[in-house]
Amino acid sequence: MAKCVRCQKRKGKRYCKVLGDYLCPLCCGQIREKEIHCPPDCPYLSKHKSYQQQRKIEKSSSNISPISPGEDILNDERLGWLVFNIEKSIIEYTQSHDSLTDKEVLLALNYAKEKVDKEKTLFSISEGMSGPRNELGETIYNQIENARFEKKIIVPGEHQRYNQEEKKKCLDRTLLSVKHTAQGNYEGQNYIRHLIQRFSKIKKDSSSSNILGTP
Repeated sequence: MAKCVRCQKRKGKRYCKVLGDYLCPLCCGQIREKEIHCPPDCPYLSKHKSYQQQRKIEKSSSNISPISPGEDILNDERLGWLVFNIEKSIIEYTQSHDSLTDKEVLLALNYAKEKVDKEKTLFSISEGMSGPRNELGETIYNQIENARFEKKIIVPGEHQRYNQEEKKKCLDRTLLSVKHTAQGNYEGQNYIRHLIQRFSKIKKDSSSSNILGTP
């Protein structure tokens, strides 16, 4: 059996369509979806994809602190508005992706958080991402970047944009909401259904207020 085309040390047991040669299992895992874009039909990619996604979800859970009612960032009007914008982007995405699962939302939020983490690095944000482009993750990230908090009284020269720490806090808060509502069933849509119901109520309440406020 030929040696691994990458390390030239171990046996090349896995044929890589992209490289047109054989890789050892270790090198395959190291460069998969990082240094090369693996085709969707790659058996090694599909075999490990679910495992890798689960590890990412578990890792994100261990890095987020529990919320106490008095310290919930939703009590802060400014941060609450950014969380609302994050959830709004998820709701809008579900309108054309009705099979979206809570697991996919978690992965998208983690993707957006990775991009926020890399905002102050010297290289391009698109470089160094641990995986392929995530469409919903990009949507969430762009929503965060464009979000502005409008105060009732705006001080001249005051910036209304959100800083990196605020973005991360709001993404963490949304991640906790998904995990709490999903109740361990990430392949389901418990969080998504809950979010749709909540936004429908907000829309209904807003409409009622407008009607009542009309002369």
